[in-house]
Amino acid sequence: MSKIKIRLRQTLKTQFVWMMVFAAWMIIGLSFTFNYYLFSDHYVEIFKKPPTFSEMMLWELPYWIIWAGLAPIILHLTRRFRLERDNWPVSLMVHLSACVFLSIIHRAIYLILGWMLHVAAFRRVSTVSELYGFLFFFNLPTGFMSYGTILLVSQVVDFYHSSQEKELKASQLKAELAEARLQATEAQLHALRVQLHPHFLFNTLNSISALLEEDVEAADEMIARLGDFLRMTLDSSAAQQVTLAQELESLGCYLDIERVRFQDRLSVTIDIEPQALASKVPNLLLQPIVENAIRHAIAPRFTPGSIEIRAHGSGDMLSIQIKDNGPGLGESFREGIGLANTRARLERLYGDAHRFELKNAEEGGLVVDVEIPFVTSDAPATVHV
Repeated sequence: MSKIKIRLRQTLKTQFVWMMVFAAWMIIGLSFTFNYYLFSDHYVEIFKKPPTFSEMMLWELPYWIIWAGLAPIILHLTRRFRLERDNWPVSLMVHLSACVFLSIIHRAIYLILGWMLHVAAFRRVSTVSELYGFLFFFNLPTGFMSYGTILLVSQVVDFYHSSQEKELKASQLKAELAEARLQATEAQLHALRVQLHPHFLFNTLNSISALLEEDVEAADEMIARLGDFLRMTLDSSAAQQVTLAQELESLGCYLDIERVRFQDRLSVTIDIEPQALASKVPNLLLQPIVENAIRHAIAPRFTPGSIEIRAHGSGDMLSIQIKDNGPGLGESFREGIGLANTRARLERLYGDAHRFELKNAEEGGLVVDVEIPFVTSDAPATVHV
């Protein structure tokens, strides 16, 4: 029922607008009819002898030049009193009054100027009073039409400028919102990445503390490797993304630490397509995933464990897979800080354009699949693991 009422109101409004337009043109037509009827003797007198082209120029050009001089006033009134839905009655009265007033002013100036130029139409009068008495109301409706035309043009121009300003403000607001979202995302990414450092450092220091009682030399080597890893991490700490080659080099320092800890119990296989090395990946993407594999597949067992890292380009996506031979996803499995932060960082960086999936391998163990957009870098792709 409400939709029918809305449509009915819109139909009535449309009909009212067309009725107003029709009435306005009828008023204009009647005004010119009365003008030609009441001043028919003027036309006979003026065109008793056809004017020359130069006489017509002197007659017509001043008329429109004066309206050009009055146009800025109409433009100002258009901006000041807009014909809008909320205030159109007041604005309409103002413009009607201004139309009559400016048309009279225009007529007074034009008649004096034409008389001084001795235009053919004015030659029969000898005084100013006779001039105004004979020609003041002659063709006055043309002045109303001139005001209305300038009003219409200025209304269109003002509407265009207003719409351009609104679009510009909307674009600026969108840009500011996008910038604010980008800054917020970068801050969140930085916080998530920074959280990884104390988490990893805590685990490593625990391992060093345990080794100090069993193997001092191994603990010393682990401390040296930790220093290398921290130095490399600090060098790239400002970057949200690095090449896969740089990420693997950082991972190599981390694995050196873990090899000291686990000796022969840790076996790592890395298979990377050469073209994938130049692809950009989030800084410290692999380390928390590999750390999770070591925690579940290597640390709890006394027999050797293995970790496989593979990466290749697939169309416009980079596919990375980290696989271990641990217990996989079971009841005891819990997604720790490293995996949770990695998931959150990928979501912030890529939105829906990524995949991060944990699943059980067919032959046992856990498989972590990562797919992100394949964006290459010009940096040289060299890796040392």
